[in-house]
Amino acid sequence: MLQDLLDEYIEQSDILAYYNANISYLRLPKYIDGFVFNYRGIYSIIVNSNLSYYRRKHTIIHELAHIELNHIGQVNKPLYAFQIQQKEDEADEYIRFLKDK
Repeated sequence: MLQDLLDEYIEQSDILAYYNANISYLRLPKYIDGFVFNYRGIYSIIVNSNLSYYRRKHTIIHELAHIELNHIGQVNKPLYAFQIQQKEDEADEYIRFLKDK
């Protein structure tokens, strides 16, 4: 699905509807671009409102990658805290893979 967004076959609103997700822009500390969480079956993507337009787009795609890779469902698993950087790297690698297709 994320591939379709990157290839511009679908709009951002389409993928948000597919994943039952929404986006909110909030002032966050400079070191946080964004994050995603699931509450009662709805994914909420929070994006730092201080980011540039292109950085916001990248952050949204990155957070959608976490959803598509099912990283959100793993947060409550034991030892997840030790895998956070690995999950961040996986999301970035997945985006690079999709862009190179």
